[in-house]
Amino acid sequence: MADALPPHPPLPQYYPAAERREEFVRQIFDETAEWYDSIIGMLSFGSGNRYRYQALERAGLNAKTKLLDCATGTGVVARAALRVTKNVIGLDPSIGMLVAGRRVATFTEVQAKAERLPFADESFDLLTVGYAMRHFADLRATFAEYRRVLRPGGKVLIMEITPPPSKLGRAMLSFYLGRVIPFLTRLRTRNADAAKLMRYFWDTIDACVPPESILAALRDVGFSEAKRHIELGVFSEYTAVKSA
Repeated sequence: MADALPPHPPLPQYYPAAERREEFVRQIFDETAEWYDSIIGMLSFGSGNRYRYQALERAGLNAKTKLLDCATGTGVVARAALRVTKNVIGLDPSIGMLVAGRRVATFTEVQAKAERLPFADESFDLLTVGYAMRHFADLRATFAEYRRVLRPGGKVLIMEITPPPSKLGRAMLSFYLGRVIPFLTRLRTRNADAAKLMRYFWDTIDACVPPESILAALRDVGFSEAKRHIELGVFSEYTAVKSA
């Protein structure tokens, strides 16, 4: 396999060295889990649940689909999928996020990393990642794991926020996600770590590898039909199929 492909360069304003990234990410999600759903709802003006459901529909979700939601967090994508199928497993390394999600919905949860999935080969029909790809250590290694656990003909769906190509559009998104949302988060939660999480959220979006690199990484590990669908200019849906 090709060299490792991190989703973004190290961000020393949050952790002193690249090898501390995983520790930082797990800790900040654990410490802010109780506010996560309300923050995400504020960020999307309450429309996030509808959009996630529509993205799942576009990916082909149906009542017979066996779905693995990687980096499920509090289960916002998993909960959208439960409207259609009961065969849903949510996986996340943060026990804090998993526990917080149990207050809202019940589905099978597994505490583990997306880079090392504790499942047998060819176990799932659909694998989803909702706005968490930026927190993985190596996209190629992670995508290879995704392909391993998908059945032939199975699909991966990765939802992400991508800055628009125009300078004005990027500046507007930067102001909203990098300044307005952290400020409102601090007001609502009165918690400095929650505001830091939202600043980190934007900084990882801003530094993320371009869409072409994500599609290339999916192809590198053997996925076919890798493509990107865009909604409202910033919401990227990456899909790819494990060939039969």
